[in-house]
Amino acid sequence: MKLPHPLTGELFESPVPPGTGWPEDPAGRGTPVAGDPAEVLTLAQTDDLAELDARVSVCRACPRLVEWREDIALSKRKSFAGQPYWGRPIAGWGSPAPRVLIAGLAPAANGGNRTGRVFTGDRSGDWLFASLYRVGLASQPTSEHAGDGLQLLGARMMAAVRCAPPANKPTPEERDNCSPWFHAELELVLPSTRAIVCLGKFGFDVLLNALQAVGGEVPRPRPKFGHAVEYSIPGPYGEVVVLGCFHPSQQNTFTGKLTEPMLDAVMTRARTLGGL
Repeated sequence: MKLPHPLTGELFESPVPPGTGWPEDPAGRGTPVAGDPAEVLTLAQTDDLAELDARVSVCRACPRLVEWREDIALSKRKSFAGQPYWGRPIAGWGSPAPRVLIAGLAPAANGGNRTGRVFTGDRSGDWLFASLYRVGLASQPTSEHAGDGLQLLGARMMAAVRCAPPANKPTPEERDNCSPWFHAELELVLPSTRAIVCLGKFGFDVLLNALQAVGGEVPRPRPKFGHAVEYSIPGPYGEVVVLGCFHPSQQNTFTGKLTEPMLDAVMTRARTLGGL
């Protein structure tokens, strides 16, 4: 059954087929689809960022994640029962030549998996985008849905795993299956990037692995995650500073482990390092 998009009113199926007009959909009807990890490796080999985003957004390489994201898109949370769900992998989003990169774990089942934009449509995203707006890295304080007019200013977001995982916990195999997409995107945006904010330990560890895979000189002993930690990583495109940040999950924000001033301080530092 088709339902109206909450912004445009156009009717869409859940999950959304590529090339049917969903706002900011990077893929078309003819975008090649990776059906297994070997095909991910092959299709990640492109120097066109827009094409990479398109290929990411139709990937079907992990059966458990495909089943989960599509089941959620059909069953829906009650409060969103009248909306179509994206129900596909989430591509990176923001500037194609960012000074600041923000790396996280994965989209939320009723957040990005519903809206089609990374870190959008849930409480964590509310915290994140409000902070980015306060420090001058986003054009508006809310991110409700792809197509809402929001722009990142000199920044880009990407997730280590592109599909919403059950219980927010991808398996090591699923993480590894997705890594070619992450490595390819990182390599394409790294020439302009000077600061990378990692939301949570999972994103921090995946980011360090990816930096090493694309030629970064990750120090030994290996950097340890912590809030507001900074590590300078030399690499083929110059030095980049990696910053740790507690994830703006409700578990952290409700308990006071992460406060708005703490989050703003890390984002302000990243903006400064990025020369923005």
